[in-house]
Amino acid sequence: MTPADVSGPMDQILSTGMRRFTTRGGLGLVADVVGAPDRPAVLFLHGGGQTRQSWGGATHELARAGYCAITLDLRGHGESDWAPDGRYDLGSLKHDLLDVLGQLPGRPALVGASLGGLTSLLTVGTSETPVASALVLVDVAPQIEAEGGQEIRNFMGANPNGFASLEEAAEAVAAYLPHRPRPRNTDGLRRNLRRGDDGRWYWHWDPRMLQGEGRIDPTRMRGLLDDAARAVRIPTLLVRGGRSRVLSMEGVRAFQTLIPHAEFVNIAEADHMVAGDANDAFSAPLLDFLRRAGV
Repeated sequence: MTPADVSGPMDQILSTGMRRFTTRGGLGLVADVVGAPDRPAVLFLHGGGQTRQSWGGATHELARAGYCAITLDLRGHGESDWAPDGRYDLGSLKHDLLDVLGQLPGRPALVGASLGGLTSLLTVGTSETPVASALVLVDVAPQIEAEGGQEIRNFMGANPNGFASLEEAAEAVAAYLPHRPRPRNTDGLRRNLRRGDDGRWYWHWDPRMLQGEGRIDPTRMRGLLDDAARAVRIPTLLVRGGRSRVLSMEGVRAFQTLIPHAEFVNIAEADHMVAGDANDAFSAPLLDFLRRAGV
């Protein structure tokens, strides 16, 4: 599929189109495109267990500001293909990202949350030639808190048999994110779930990403991520949720040692899922950084 025709007045640019990328291994990766395709591109990569829908209104804010925002479903997430070999390690995600970047004009800015941030960092820091114009990491760095990371894995693995209803899934989310007001309806949650043949609702990602040698496990790559960070030369911004249990201030200071030129923003009212917790507080410094970085 190709992006929608979004030329014309700015109020028409906010319509969303869909695009499908194909990796060298044949996986189809689905993305939403908001903004005219001839505008500077900003590619968003979500966290583990999330989908491209997790960025709230940030993409529309960027489109209003004159950017083309692209939100990608990582392999095994959302509407993107599941990996036939069950591999969801950072190395596999890096190759996917390189394949996507190779199908976009120029060098987009990368905005990655959690797993998407580590994928972006690894890709930028280990590529032989420049692949991005700027790098934004959202509540993640090479040094993450073990307890906070385990909380995420526990939530992702807590309901292997799915949910009987959307309301039951909403209860699980509310227990995991007690600081967020519970939505009045479950329409938004529906996008993060898939209906199984048994009629039950399952999270919209491949459960194999928590299993085996091909599983998501950033702690196994800490040394490689540190080395990748040291090699980053492009404008970089680290955004932390002030209530995060995944990225501590100690982790922030370690990151600033690895990338001395990196800027840092702490969003006090946000937890780990910064864009979903505090969209306006996230979008404003993001736009300011992109403009000053010349994106």
